[in-house]
Amino acid sequence: MRVFRGRAPSLERDRDASRRLLSVAADGESAVRVWTPHRQIAFGRRDVRLERYDRAREAARELGFHPVERDVGGRAVAYDGTTTLAFARAEPVADFRSGSTDRYERATAALERALRSLGLEPSRGEPDDSFCPGTHSLSVADASSGERRRRKLVGIAQRVRQDAALVAGIVLVANRGELAGVLEGVYDALAVGLDPASVGTVADAGGPADPDTVRTAVEDALIGEETGVSVESVEEEL
Repeated sequence: MRVFRGRAPSLERDRDASRRLLSVAADGESAVRVWTPHRQIAFGRRDVRLERYDRAREAARELGFHPVERDVGGRAVAYDGTTTLAFARAEPVADFRSGSTDRYERATAALERALRSLGLEPSRGEPDDSFCPGTHSLSVADASSGERRRRKLVGIAQRVRQDAALVAGIVLVANRGELAGVLEGVYDALAVGLDPASVGTVADAGGPADPDTVRTAVEDALIGEETGVSVESVEEEL
């Protein structure tokens, strides 16, 4: 397995680094990356088809987030550039028509282990009107909320090619106020329902606010019991 660490100096070069995971998997080797992407709003394919998409891109810019389009996932997600993590695991596939459910299950179980190691008790699913709604999400009870309501802090998606598959997602570590605010503005511009109170973070759930601590836990969980792990630095290679 190859593990990629760090962030490339520009947003586009950093996206190129993530695309390399599928190339590695297509050559027969699994790959993992967990990192802090540049500040951006990453719109999904469902967003791009909406009539108000251009308005939402402008709203993102006005809120100080660079708009981009992503290959994996459904609706917009926000990365603040400092505390929000992205994760990805790519692996070879022998038959692209099968295995999706197993890959989702392994990734979800890995994120559950990571969050538990940080002192949280995640549950599968998400509150109503969450950001990037989907079947594969994790929520936690917010320790800062007197009602102990559950908030979404992990979303997981998958992209499958004939020779490789990529399971990827987002973990919100801290900075809930800004992230909820920008997501509310962007979803409002798209005319898509979002409850900003459904946005959660590791820190607000009582876990660490340090993204490096969370990154290490997620990376370890995604690597699991793999042997022959080699580590490469994105900053040095790109």
